[in-house]
Amino acid sequence: MDEKRCYTVKELQEILGISRPTVYNLPKKNEFRWIRPGGKYRISKKSFDDWLDKNL
Repeated sequence: MDEKRCYTVKELQEILGISRPTVYNLPKKNEFRWIRPGGKYRISKKSFDDWLDKNL
């Protein structure tokens, strides 16, 4: 099975330990790449992981 390429909002909540509304505000700041297929946020795993590494 291929490695996952996107995170969900719930996964980011768990990774960062933050609230759902806070997760929804992060993509609006254009800190990392995201898409909204079918109205649901999907965050690029690579761009999020790079952002997280840079901000730790």
